[in-house]
Amino acid sequence: MTVRLVGVDVGGTFTDLALWNGRTGTVLVHKLLTTPDDPTRAIAAGLEALGGPTDGVIHGTTLISNALIERRGARVGLVTTEGFRDTLEIGSELRYDTFDLFLERPAPLAPRSLRLAVRERIGAGGEEVLALDEAGVRAAGRALAAAGVEAIAVAFFNAYRNPEHERRAARLLSDGDGSIAVCAACDIAPEIREYERTSTAVANAYVQPLAARYLLRLGEVVRAPLFVVLSDGGMTTAREAAARPITVVESGPAAGTMAAAHLSGEAGWPEVIAFDMGGTTAKISLIHAGVPERTHAMEVARVHRFKKGSGLPLRVPAVQLIEIGAGGGSVARLDGLGLLKVGPESAGAFPGPACYGLGGGEPTVTDADLHLGYLHPERFLGGRMALDAGRAEAALGALGASLGFDVTAAAAGIHEVVNNNMATAARIHIAEGGRDPRRYRLVAFGGAGPVHAYGLARLLHVREVSFPHAAGVASAVGMLVAPRSIEYTRSLVSPIAGLDWNHVAAALAELEAGARRLLGDAGADPDEIRLELSADMRYVGQGYEVTVPLPAGAVARGDAAALLAAFEAEYRRRFDRVVEAAPVEVVSWRLRAVAPPSVGSVRFEAPAGSGGSALVETRQVYFPEAKAFLPTPVYDRGRLTPDETIVGPALVEEADTTVVAGPAARIRLEHDGNLTMQLD
Repeated sequence: MTVRLVGVDVGGTFTDLALWNGRTGTVLVHKLLTTPDDPTRAIAAGLEALGGPTDGVIHGTTLISNALIERRGARVGLVTTEGFRDTLEIGSELRYDTFDLFLERPAPLAPRSLRLAVRERIGAGGEEVLALDEAGVRAAGRALAAAGVEAIAVAFFNAYRNPEHERRAARLLSDGDGSIAVCAACDIAPEIREYERTSTAVANAYVQPLAARYLLRLGEVVRAPLFVVLSDGGMTTAREAAARPITVVESGPAAGTMAAAHLSGEAGWPEVIAFDMGGTTAKISLIHAGVPERTHAMEVARVHRFKKGSGLPLRVPAVQLIEIGAGGGSVARLDGLGLLKVGPESAGAFPGPACYGLGGGEPTVTDADLHLGYLHPERFLGGRMALDAGRAEAALGALGASLGFDVTAAAAGIHEVVNNNMATAARIHIAEGGRDPRRYRLVAFGGAGPVHAYGLARLLHVREVSFPHAAGVASAVGMLVAPRSIEYTRSLVSPIAGLDWNHVAAALAELEAGARRLLGDAGADPDEIRLELSADMRYVGQGYEVTVPLPAGAVARGDAAALLAAFEAEYRRRFDRVVEAAPVEVVSWRLRAVAPPSVGSVRFEAPAGSGGSALVETRQVYFPEAKAFLPTPVYDRGRLTPDETIVGPALVEEADTTVVAGPAARIRLEHDGNLTMQLD
């Protein structure tokens, strides 16, 4: 029986832990600085602070995405079909900025000298056109080994339709001492579109040795069953994550979204904006009826952070997130035009913001928030870490002098710029889906999320904001309450009218067997596993697909009419029209297996010393709408009583974050432990 289960989220600045005690049914949380040189040191220290050994660990990390962004993965080679050596550089032949004459594309992770081609060919229907040149594969392997590669990706043309050649080549390349990691694209991204699936396979190989070493080291530290959160909020085993690390590239942010989804599902909120602002970045995602929006195409390591198409494309299931370079550690400086710019560069955990006193000298968002009174220098991280207001003022003063501002104006400028950056990104993302942000409730979490939620809500014209208990470590809590799930995909392009139902059923049975096996390894009861089937469909001739949830039993019945009706309903919902009498085809089948979460409900342990008056002090806090410091009461969240209403301006502190409520807000503690802020 699992008695002590821990969710661990390693971010760029902080490492968060949430321990569920099966005997008491309560959750205890802890937050500490990340140790970038060896993240397992912070994890070990956090586990020790929570009482030592556990029965299981669920982990989320930014290690994979950071390795891709910083280009510190393995030396990687690619073995591909003759004639397709330059797929990674040709790409989709689309320019992400039509009018940029000096457009820069992301450099391939595998340089051309390490991309080798062999003779083989699979036809579009899956038939063998040209046999695999096994001698050529072995020769390519020897050449890449001599060039010092640590990992090899295999991606053959049309192998999504028939993976036999890819898998055979991977076995041939794996023969030896196992010092070189090998992965086949059919096991990473078994989907149509050569550029995307090749890019995904190469990215997986690029981070595979790093992930394997890290997870092995982490396993030695935790000495308990280890599971890893997937980018779509699901869960996988450490062994599977080591083989397919690209599927966990957004694991930490996805866990935060799952925490917000759990909260919105329990409360019955129909439309939610999940706002996660940590030390390095801010993430925004949308949740409808308790289910986060997901995607199957994403980008990492963009040349231009906010320009779609400027990064490396990946075909993996993921929570649909927009990420903004806006966190507590985001650095403020002047741009080339002499204007104030905040992020995307971050001071991280070390040297950190100037106020950390760890050697950082550049002004950051945290420095600004400290000067404006939102943070207390002696109560940061529940009093376990003191902030140096003098260092913050010195850094802000130097920036202000270059702008002709005083310290307060510089700090207020940083605060407003970062809020506007986040609001602009959120507004565009919501509008692209044809939605109105005023219809949504904002759920704010992360260490800096509650500090900036009031300003963000005002800019988006959102009237209600919710702050879950332990909002500063919500991603770690989300790992405990997220349903255990896994999604597998298979591309089988065929018109609906010509579907080979036996072939489809066999493919789905293979996907189901793999999904059930993995969830079984994660401790799921086979009788509790629920299957969700969807298909990527389009009108014949279209270049992009729509993911369509399919009715239960439609495939088993061979019901083409049900598939067509489901497609037209989804197409009409998105585009408000259908194309009459146009043929429809299925491109890919997707099967998601879902089991109940590891922890069904969350109840938090009362902090030590709770009880007594909730009012801690009154201090001067700056609010942009007043353009002045206002006397502001500060409350201890652990001492608030349900249904007690606080009229802004006010601050509500807890160990891992602070809720800022301006003059136009009212705060109430709900009976479920969540804080609700209403804006006039």
